[in-house]
Amino acid sequence: MLLQKPEYFTLQDIDAIADAIRERTDFRPRIGLILGSGLGSLAEEAEAEAIIPYSELPDWPVSTVQGHAGRLILGTLESQPVMILQGRVHYYEGYTMAQVGLPVRVMQRLGVEILIVTNAAGAVNPEFAPGDLMLINDHLNLIGMGGLNPLRGPNIDELGPRFPDMSQAYDRELQALARKVAKENNILLREGVYASLAGPSFETPADLRFLRGAGVDAVGMSTVPEVIVARHGGTRVLGISGISNKANLDGSTITTHEEVLEAGRVLVPKLLTLLRGVLRAL
Repeated sequence: MLLQKPEYFTLQDIDAIADAIRERTDFRPRIGLILGSGLGSLAEEAEAEAIIPYSELPDWPVSTVQGHAGRLILGTLESQPVMILQGRVHYYEGYTMAQVGLPVRVMQRLGVEILIVTNAAGAVNPEFAPGDLMLINDHLNLIGMGGLNPLRGPNIDELGPRFPDMSQAYDRELQALARKVAKENNILLREGVYASLAGPSFETPADLRFLRGAGVDAVGMSTVPEVIVARHGGTRVLGISGISNKANLDGSTITTHEEVLEAGRVLVPKLLTLLRGVLRAL
């Protein structure tokens, strides 16, 4: 029998999860981090006060994808109180958009003010190479334009307005800070637009040419729903994509998830340096 999955959560549902976390630890985070495919090892850098498997939290969606450990880590990193999601869930896993956005809601109820969201993304811009970091300066919400928006359903007025503005989804001050840290550490930091698609199939060459014509620089299957929920609740956002593969505009190469994970291992040292520098400066 198929279990019916929630299309939206009430404030009471969200607070029940936040309370379950408070019962495990009195640690209070200020900054949230979401780690994408192959990037979960960054969480090991934190001085953990509490480590909670997603499966031990009520209603918390559990990742089914290789490269997503599925653990919540609360602790300090560069003296900042952080809440790290070591892996995320995606719409393609069978979850609703409400479930995809739920962890960010819980972060907000626990006091998180800034969300740093990372992902492994495929290059659309032909100048980008595997191993590059890309500062997300805007996104194209293709998955949401068709109706798959995490804010669908009754609005929770205590969290944010019915029609939130998305003209500055990615915080400009945080972007400036990331650029400064990258320059100080001689890290090549690309910039561009990230497009979110539903997945789980990778894009065809025609898909990629379409996206490139629309001004997209990198593409993935996550991030945008989380950013929308964050901005609805007034949380500032910094987004970083790790480029996992070259743009395949002519169909000459094959993309695999193993390739994405391997690129993550190459990306982690640079991303860690960048994130540590940003956290120190906050």
